[in-house]
Amino acid sequence: MSRRSEREQSRKRRRRTTAVLAAAIAVIALVGGVGAVGTAWATGGLDGWIDPVPECTTPVELTVVADRAIAATVQAVAAEYDATEAACSRTEVLAQESADTAAVLASGNATEVDAWIPDSPVWLVRMSSMARSLGRPVPDIALERSIATSPVVFAAPVSRAEEFAGRELSWKGLLNDEFPALLPDPEASSASLNALQSLESRADITQPRQFQNAMFRLNGEVPANADAAFAALSVNAPGSVAIASEQQLALHNRKVGAEPLLALYPSDGSLALSYPFLRLLDESELAKHLRDGEPDESDAQAVELASRAHELGALKIALWKAKDRFATDGFRDGRGGGELEQDGVVEAPVEVSSAAASAQVAILRTWGVVSVRSRILTVIDLSGSMEEPTVSGQRRIDVLQQAAATTLAQFSGQVDLGVWGFSTLRAGEQDWESLAPIDRLSNDAHKQLVTDVIASLPARLGGATGLYDTTLAAVQSVREQYDPEKVNSVLLLTDGRNEDENGISGEQLLAELAALNDPARPVPVTLVGIGPDTDLDAMRRIAEATGGAAYSAARPEDLSVVLTDALSQRACRPNC
Repeated sequence: MSRRSEREQSRKRRRRTTAVLAAAIAVIALVGGVGAVGTAWATGGLDGWIDPVPECTTPVELTVVADRAIAATVQAVAAEYDATEAACSRTEVLAQESADTAAVLASGNATEVDAWIPDSPVWLVRMSSMARSLGRPVPDIALERSIATSPVVFAAPVSRAEEFAGRELSWKGLLNDEFPALLPDPEASSASLNALQSLESRADITQPRQFQNAMFRLNGEVPANADAAFAALSVNAPGSVAIASEQQLALHNRKVGAEPLLALYPSDGSLALSYPFLRLLDESELAKHLRDGEPDESDAQAVELASRAHELGALKIALWKAKDRFATDGFRDGRGGGELEQDGVVEAPVEVSSAAASAQVAILRTWGVVSVRSRILTVIDLSGSMEEPTVSGQRRIDVLQQAAATTLAQFSGQVDLGVWGFSTLRAGEQDWESLAPIDRLSNDAHKQLVTDVIASLPARLGGATGLYDTTLAAVQSVREQYDPEKVNSVLLLTDGRNEDENGISGEQLLAELAALNDPARPVPVTLVGIGPDTDLDAMRRIAEATGGAAYSAARPEDLSVVLTDALSQRACRPNC
């Protein structure tokens, strides 16, 4: 390269550096200093970064994770933006189920992602709750308005349309069992979560079990996803519908050879899937570079962060503006409006409401507890430290007892449950004792036994924490009675750390667990720490060795939420 060309390239780099950094400084000053960069994003303050457009020498590499339903459309819009003169980016869009992304983010394993587009804000709330339950910091993610929406509908085969002639389908009717419906797994489907929230909001307050009974009915046959639900419609009872988003139905109807489906809109309104743009890029690092004055082009990290934020903001705007492109793929705009020209759906705008993320997280917890067909050995710490008071004045054992009773009431009869208690020298030289064998909760006598055991826990306290010997014995016991038709697991609740000096060491335990491990017959151990004295590191090592998870209720009064979080994910271990 000639010296003249080198000088020209140098001038271009300086112009880009100056433009980007000047914009960064101006925006941060505008919104009130270094601590307010996130506010600038939330209010659109950084949108000004794309004007004037600096010249580009080295494109910024952006990574966006998008829900599978919308990933192809996002990739197309991103590619169109990257190809414009205004862009200085190369964008990779990764397709992943929103529930899976939430789990990965909660575990702290998504450090290279710049933005996330799930199919509902509920997964942001779910991710935050999971991170706290796992004892990990909650990722700092900025929530911005949706780039697309899609209402939840009842899907029926066009060939069976006469079965619905003159009928009015509603959420209230589904709640009252007026027609059969296929509900894809809510653990992975926002459409199903929206449906459950619609049912709950219409439940009669004079019938406290009406909503739970509806969940039990819907739990009879749970397709893995919308496609599986659509496929099952042709063989289900007359008048059956599948619950899905309007876009999922439209996409199905475009597949070659697929049986056409018709969208039936609930007469009492519908909630919509909403695809928010969630920014993971941390502008606090950029703000730190700007804190002591204007950096120059030699501050490479500040320049790179500024350029990345600049391009991410421009991509966000491009997505917001691409309404026609999203409509072509079956989505309505970010506010629920827009007309669709899709087979099987109405062309006029549909009146929809926004889902309540916090309500849906609570529903998801309940569904996770009541729905999974499981064999669970619950192992409860009965050491003397469980007598310790919490900030509420209740003892740790009192809080555990209340949480256990609440959770037991939520289980369906499909769950097999057993209870052990443990502390040093609990049964002779043994650190554990069986208080109730593993048996079906549909057996009234067994459920009463478990209820009585929970009531008796405060009277059973004593000794120290024999964690390692008990964990190994519990895994061995569940493995000996393994039921391949169910999720087999150990749930261990403790407020301390291993204190049995005569038992096996932590290293010996991990070696024994590794020797027992059989991927075809997994027995994940889910550990829940109660209070501030638990050995969370040891719990995580045990969980990792078995494909389980370690949760922390640092405040014992949070135990109910943490316990339901732990139980609701037992079916996806070790992959969530």
